[in-house]
Amino acid sequence: MTPDIALTLGIIIAAVILFATEKVRVDMVALLVLLAVSITGLVSKEEVFLGFANSAVITIWAVYIVSGGLFKTGVADRLGSLILRLSGASEVRLITVIMLTCGIMSAFMNNVGAVAVLMPAVIGISKKTNIPVSKLLIPLAFSSLLGGKMTLIGTPANILAQGILLARNLPAFGFFEITPMGILVLGTGIIYMVIIGRHLLPVRETAADPLASSQLREYISDVQITAESPLREKNLYESKLGADYDLTVLSIIRDGKPLIGLHRDFVIQENDHLILEGSAQNLISAQEELEFKIQTDPEFEFSDLDTEQSYIFEATLAPRSTMVGRTLNNLNFRDSFGLTALAIWRQGDVITEHLRDVELRFGDSLLLQGPPGRVRAIQKGNEFLVLEPVEVERNRRNKAPLAAGIMLLVILLAIFTNLGIAVSMLIGSVSMVLTGCLTMDEAYESIDWRTVFLVGGMLSLGIAMENTGTAQFLADILLGVLGDFGPLGLLAGIYILSALITQPMSNAAAIVLIVPIAVDTALGLGVNHLTFTMAVVIGAATSFLSPVGHKANVLVFGPGGYKFSDYTRVGAILTIALFVVSMIFLPILWPFFD
Repeated sequence: MTPDIALTLGIIIAAVILFATEKVRVDMVALLVLLAVSITGLVSKEEVFLGFANSAVITIWAVYIVSGGLFKTGVADRLGSLILRLSGASEVRLITVIMLTCGIMSAFMNNVGAVAVLMPAVIGISKKTNIPVSKLLIPLAFSSLLGGKMTLIGTPANILAQGILLARNLPAFGFFEITPMGILVLGTGIIYMVIIGRHLLPVRETAADPLASSQLREYISDVQITAESPLREKNLYESKLGADYDLTVLSIIRDGKPLIGLHRDFVIQENDHLILEGSAQNLISAQEELEFKIQTDPEFEFSDLDTEQSYIFEATLAPRSTMVGRTLNNLNFRDSFGLTALAIWRQGDVITEHLRDVELRFGDSLLLQGPPGRVRAIQKGNEFLVLEPVEVERNRRNKAPLAAGIMLLVILLAIFTNLGIAVSMLIGSVSMVLTGCLTMDEAYESIDWRTVFLVGGMLSLGIAMENTGTAQFLADILLGVLGDFGPLGLLAGIYILSALITQPMSNAAAIVLIVPIAVDTALGLGVNHLTFTMAVVIGAATSFLSPVGHKANVLVFGPGGYKFSDYTRVGAILTIALFVVSMIFLPILWPFFD
């Protein structure tokens, strides 16, 4: 082992540890890797930024923009609305149609976006059919990962693997060449979920369930402001009910009518009824000092908060939300958004106390209350995903056929011209903006820049692995250990390695690490490198064992009321099933020896 190989292996190990511990953001890890291979001289200054100029990176952000156009014009939403009409009230049929719809959508748009589009519709279906939403959202998330294997633009991992092959001047995949294998992968997932997986799915309470409302009711009180109360003639900010007593004012009822659109400057008056959320202990402590009267037999009910003037609804943090790690207090949430937070659902548990000081996490589900206008406003923003059907502006909806036509044009250009996927997708993304399917600002907002920097930074490590011979060194070790088992044994080893390493890290990062090793292993054995590359692509998509394995899993975590172990229980057998299917069909579709 040369010093350069040892140094490269050290950087790889450090990166994997950082990815696994999540102490540093994944895009920052990638940039640290880029700096490490540059400073140590493993990659020359002329090569270190080549990752950001790679056609795979261009393709990835272009795919995000085209997906954004499909979302903003309601194309994806229309597909989602077909689910209810096709599925009926049968759990088996519903799971099948949901997975099939999401899988097909994920083949042509970013898979997290497909889940984000369909999740509100699926939750609505759950309410209408009385099938627990926890029985539907894991199948939705898993199908997005499975369906992404059906075309080259289905996931960044596919695009990245293709880019690595092209960069090494090796024969690569056609646009639909991977589709037969992708259909087998998605089909395996659907059959498993219908026959076995649905029996392993839990029944969990969520923020939208009646039991949740009854739990919250225990924290809600009706108090009347007396003439002696120091709260009289103070506004909500001056009352310090939240800061000093951890009590949230959900509504003010004056002369028998609730006041709409509460904000910090609302003045409390004598005889007002304040609907407060907080623990009994905090309420009693506040009563002693603020001298209000607790209504022992209040006429108010929790359902009274949900009216035409003020909705109660569920929302989760959007995939590219900037709210992660911040508290409602930091955000000045009520004044900034005009909404009141009633509770936060996290890993199946409800948080109601000290709500304003809870750091938000991706995957949290928030129960919110506010006027219809504010609900529509956050639906249009990029911070929250409202878990009810999204309303698309009429002028945008009229452009839906145009957006669908642009997507079709992109596919035809990629298949029947020599432009390549990157240029074809760029034409599609520019067309989406020029035709008004989305604005330029919305195009930038559609891009998951974290993934772009992750891929661009990690590609520098791929260059270092090739320059130093690290990929060949690891391939030789693999050949030495598994060579006696023949091509199939090595293929199994590559698949398992990909599946294991993708659990603690992004599948895009796993592709950068394992594809060079897989290709060198195949070339060293004298077999088809496409067979081994596809094994890595499928193996790296098996992020089923934990919610943190993929953003699609995290997105349904809170709304489904799931616990960490639910993913492992449902995903373990699916992971094994996909391994068996891959080992049977990969050598058939891409024979070892042409």
